[in-house]
Amino acid sequence: MTLQGCGTALITPFRPDGSLDESALDLLVQSQVEHGVSILIPCGTTGEASTLSEQETERVIELTISAAAGRIPVFAGCTHNSTAQAVRNAERLARIPGLTGLLSANPYYNRPNQEGQFQHFRAIAEAVDLPILLYNIPGRTATNLLPETVLRLAEFPNIAGIKESSGQIGQITEIIAHAPSNFSVLAGDDAMALPVLALGGKGLISVASNAIPGPISQMIAAALRNDWDAARQLNARHFALMQAHFCEPSPAPIKAVMALLGRCTETLRLPMVPVTEATRAKLKALLQELGLLPASS
Repeated sequence: MTLQGCGTALITPFRPDGSLDESALDLLVQSQVEHGVSILIPCGTTGEASTLSEQETERVIELTISAAAGRIPVFAGCTHNSTAQAVRNAERLARIPGLTGLLSANPYYNRPNQEGQFQHFRAIAEAVDLPILLYNIPGRTATNLLPETVLRLAEFPNIAGIKESSGQIGQITEIIAHAPSNFSVLAGDDAMALPVLALGGKGLISVASNAIPGPISQMIAAALRNDWDAARQLNARHFALMQAHFCEPSPAPIKAVMALLGRCTETLRLPMVPVTEATRAKLKALLQELGLLPASS
C-alpha cells in the first residue's frame, strides 16, 4: 500500500455529558470523504485516544469504518509505551472488520534509545498483518525516531510509511532521500505540508482538515500534481487558521472551531480543557475572515 494525499487526524466528538456523540462522528466522516480527504485516522492524539476506554476506542473505529464505507483507508491510532500492551492492542484492533491499518507513535515517557524503538515497532509489525504507519512526534513523546531507525523499519513489508512531526527538515529529507519508493513520508503538521511535499513527501495528516477538509485536500492535491501556485495560494489563505489550532494544547482549539461551525460540542475530557475566551474570539475572527461564519455570528 502506498499512502498519499490528505489524511485527517479525526477529533472524537463528545456530547455535553462526555459520552460519544455518534451522530456527530458519522457526519464528520461523511464530510471528510465528500470533500476529498484520502485517509482517516480515528483515535489518535487529536481524537483524545488516551482518554478513551477500550470499548470506546473500538466503537469509534467501527463507526469511522462504517461511515467511510470502504471509500478511503482508515488507520486507527494504536500507541502505548509498553511494547507488550501495544502488541495486545494491535492484535485486538486488527480484528475489527474493515480496518485498513494502524498508526503507532513513539513509546512515550520511557524515552527508549533507537534500538529500543526499533524493537518496539518491530514487535507491533510482526504481530499483525495490517499496514503500519509510524508516527514520530518527539514534542509529545520526548523521543525522536531518527532516520537510520526509520530506514531499518521501512524494510518490514507491512510498515507502509511515517507521519513525521519532528519539525526537523534535515531528518525528513534524509528519510525521503533513502526510503523505498513505496514508503510514504507524510507531514504530521499542517504548517509543514508544503515543505515536506516539495522534498518528495506524499501527503499530510492534518488537524485543520477536520474543519476545512476541502481546502486542505485541494492544497495537497495541487502540490502532488506540481501546481505549486495553487498550493501556495491555498496555504497562504488558510495558514493563520492552521497555526491557530495549536495556540493552545491540541485538540482544544480545533474542537472550539468545530463548535463554532456547529458540527459538535466543545466538550473535551480532562486533563484537556476548553480554550480561553481570548483564543475562542481569535478563532471566531479567523473563521469570519475566511467566510466560514455569518458576519452576524
